Amino acid sequence: MSNKIKVTQIGSRIGAKTNQIACLRGLGLRKINSTAVLENTPEVRGMIRKVNHLVRIETAV
Repeated sequence: MSNKIKVTQIGSRIGAKTNQIACLRGLGLRKINSTAVLENTPEVRGMIRKVNHLVRIETAV
């Protein structure tokens, strides 16, 4: 497993639940097509799981 993952927001947070919006903010995503490179930890994975329909996950190089 890689130490870093790249997360890109592909869906709008309009109409999303409050906890999903909070997860997007916690991941550092603000707008569609914004990208964040994060550590691959269980906490980050849990946040991604909450919003998996709004983000794309890639392995960071």
